Amino acid sequence: MKSIVYFNGKFLPYEEACIPLATHALHYGTGCFEGIRGYWSVEKKKLSVFKLRQHYERLQKSCTRLLMKLPNNIDELCQITIEVLKRNNYSEDVYIRPLIYKSSEIITAFNLRKLDDGFAIYTTPLGRYLNASKGIKAITSSWQRVSEKMIPPWAKPTGLYLNTALAKTEAEDKGFDEAILLNTDGSVSEGSAENIFLVRGRKLITPSSTQNILLGITRATIIELAKKEFNIETEERKIDKKELFEADEMFVTGTGAEVTPLTQINGHKINGGNIGRVTKDLQTYYFSIVRAKNNKYSHWLTKV
Repeated sequence: MKSIVYFNGKFLPYEEACIPLATHALHYGTGCFEGIRGYWSVEKKKLSVFKLRQHYERLQKSCTRLLMKLPNNIDELCQITIEVLKRNNYSEDVYIRPLIYKSSEIITAFNLRKLDDGFAIYTTPLGRYLNASKGIKAITSSWQRVSEKMIPPWAKPTGLYLNTALAKTEAEDKGFDEAILLNTDGSVSEGSAENIFLVRGRKLITPSSTQNILLGITRATIIELAKKEFNIETEERKIDKKELFEADEMFVTGTGAEVTPLTQINGHKINGGNIGRVTKDLQTYYFSIVRAKNNKYSHWLTKV
């Protein structure tokens, strides 16, 4: 990868940003991160970053919970991110990954307060993570979602993603695109890297914050847009597995997933395997915002 990254206070070529083998985070998953998208406008020849500040605000909360400290304040981190993007001179959609991790070169210490923090920002071109135009097929995974009483999922800790990687691998091995993880009581949590929404009539239903989910920024965006632009209420609550098969429509959301229809679950076709009207309306409106075609929400974009 030939790009410029921000690594422990310096702008460096990617290949020079090296982490020693004994780094604590490499062995124990002691880090957390954010995923942020930048969208290229062909018409305007501009790159815009979606909800940049909100992502760093979430990262700051994650750091507090995981006993880490960011090296800069949020305004400075936003400016550093813009500088990284400028130095890479992108003319395509990009993914931005800020990462904070325990950088101490030690393999025996588990007191997080006694370990040093490292920080990096790297970027990479990224198009569609999932097939947002045709929809995806998912299974309910045999792997259960890790409880927030074990590791706080809302903090995006790096070690937690082994749980979702196993679920995603299982799904693809069985010929599906995605996995839906269930809680220990069989209720619905989320996808491997996405929040999930069910559509019943003119109402959205999504797992509540008590269901071991990431409080997704795209999730919150869709809830807001559904209410303001389409007069659709969202019910946040516990969802039983059987409700997945009773939904009129389903879709998943996330920085990577954006707004992607879910048209099949465990071989059962949702809405006959077609993308539903509510899903399509929300997806279209969301893309109009992130691609700088909707001035009403231009304040959600940071121009590069």
